[in-house]
Amino acid sequence: MPISHDESFMKEALRLAARGRGQTSPNPLVGAVVVRDGHVVGRGFHEFVGGPHAEVNALREAGDLARGAALYVTLEPCNHHGRTPPCSEAVLAAGISRVVIGMSDPNPGVKGGGAAFLISRGIEVTTGVMEGPCRLLNQPFIKHVTSGRPYVVLKGAMTLDGRIATRAGDSRWISNGRSRRFVHELRCDMDAILVGVGTAVQDNPQLTARIRRKPPCRQPLRIILDAGLRLPAEIRLVQTAGDAPVWVACGEEASSERESALTRHGVTVCRFPAPEGYVDLNALLLELGRRSVNSLLVEGGSRVFGAFLDSGLADEFFFFYAPKILGDSEGIPLAAGLSRPLMSEATPVFDVRTRRFGQDVLLHGRFRQAPY
Repeated sequence: MPISHDESFMKEALRLAARGRGQTSPNPLVGAVVVRDGHVVGRGFHEFVGGPHAEVNALREAGDLARGAALYVTLEPCNHHGRTPPCSEAVLAAGISRVVIGMSDPNPGVKGGGAAFLISRGIEVTTGVMEGPCRLLNQPFIKHVTSGRPYVVLKGAMTLDGRIATRAGDSRWISNGRSRRFVHELRCDMDAILVGVGTAVQDNPQLTARIRRKPPCRQPLRIILDAGLRLPAEIRLVQTAGDAPVWVACGEEASSERESALTRHGVTVCRFPAPEGYVDLNALLLELGRRSVNSLLVEGGSRVFGAFLDSGLADEFFFFYAPKILGDSEGIPLAAGLSRPLMSEATPVFDVRTRRFGQDVLLHGRFRQAPY
């Protein structure tokens, strides 16, 4: 079959895979189609954690038409027992004659196992079809299984002169309603959201995904960086800890009395090294990775953005620019971090794209030249 046909069917599998956004973590997004005589006879995607994988759903829809057909799948079929049986065995049992794979499984412990199993059973296997888009779809999963850390996304809104708040800390609202609705969509796709204690106190946010979706959004874990554990119990994040989980990441020497005041409301307090009064972000990310957090959305404030940029821990960004000029040199900038006297020391960004939300302009890009 010509490669153009392979790409066409893989695009359909990618479209299906994207329907699982916000529901599958820590598992990847996967889509699959069964093709017989040039026609799609079965479609499927991984819908939720613990549910059937994309291949199984597509094969079930195809039924007997799967025998002798081709299977297109965005990620190499698994060849190991997890929450579900191996997909490679389901493919074999269905009588599929050819499997077209978008990308190999990035997990070092299982990479290539599914393809090798299928080849050993006489099934024709083609790999690397539209590998780039398949990898982009699963950046959080790839980073987590290869590094043990979550994929970190920065989200900020600022004026045209780069201010995220006035000198008094007022930031409501910089962006418009359409931009903010998009942010709720973004939150819905993330495993966790993080802000600094200053933002938590000044803005008193909820950090929940307040948008209607089918299936409903899984509320992300909400995290506050608070080395000194000074978060007041009266704010909304603490008061709603029973509705959606809240972590406070503090220093090892923080007050146990303050910890008790927060845990009474259902907040989880996690202690980390805090050199010079700032929580060690590497230690925090490793702990999140151990707890199967694939993706982390960082929403501020200025020092937190600066810390992630200075340490090279950010992977992607969504920056909204509103048609406003604050005109105050003491307004709060996007990122307060290390002083960089030379332009050559500025943090480079890649693959920058723009999108309009009314008069707001969104800049979306990556801090890596190539995806994971």
